[in-house]
Amino acid sequence: MTTAHHDDASADSARAGTAPVTFVTGGSSGIGAETVRRLLAAGHRVAATGRSEEKLAALADEARASGAPGALLTFAGDAGDWGEVSAAVEETVRVFGRLDYAIANAGYSTGGNVETGDPEEWRDMVLTNVLGPALLVRAALPALKESQGRIVLVGSVAGFKNTPGNLYSMTKFAVTGFAENVRMLVTGYGIGTTLIAPGRVLTPFWDERPGGAAAAGPMIGADQLVDAIVWAIGQPAGVDVNTLVVRPIGQPN
Repeated sequence: MTTAHHDDASADSARAGTAPVTFVTGGSSGIGAETVRRLLAAGHRVAATGRSEEKLAALADEARASGAPGALLTFAGDAGDWGEVSAAVEETVRVFGRLDYAIANAGYSTGGNVETGDPEEWRDMVLTNVLGPALLVRAALPALKESQGRIVLVGSVAGFKNTPGNLYSMTKFAVTGFAENVRMLVTGYGIGTTLIAPGRVLTPFWDERPGGAAAAGPMIGADQLVDAIVWAIGQPAGVDVNTLVVRPIGQPN
């Protein structure tokens, strides 16, 4: 992963700051990008990862234009690669001096199902959706122990409700189980763990699906889902909210 440019003055200011620090995977678009914007506006220092250098650069431009120079680090790379994830977390702690919140948001769905889908596309999806959250937790734990921070795992309603042959659903069932495993591990360290399981959210996720968002049914906006993420990490010390399922009204499944 490559880090966005920081001039010396911005880096020194960021390192000396006392604002909370949040690391977000999949931060270049959709729910992740909206999370980054919201947290920057709330005064957080944020590190964001994503596959698109162009989208991350645009996010950094937004941060500078909004008066938050030095408050955003970006890392272009693969959320399913241990070397890249661990290096990004390490650089975040080096620049900002701490880590308070780790949000595992990166994930995507391939087309079709286990009968009709392309097996060549499945490996990267499974690595991103299942291995990715585990890598972030592993990399972030030392710093989160020090801050007694919080972990947020973005799962899906598809991790609670089966649909025929849905391999994406399988990956989100894995995230659902992983969230409870992580909670049991880290609660003794004073770290909170929250699984956010959204239903249909209006994001680029729907762009390549048959009929697009218009054919899918009622949706909530990414900003509404981010309300739940911000609420979860804003809980008082000692309170651990573990599972939030957030659907639009009108979504029956």
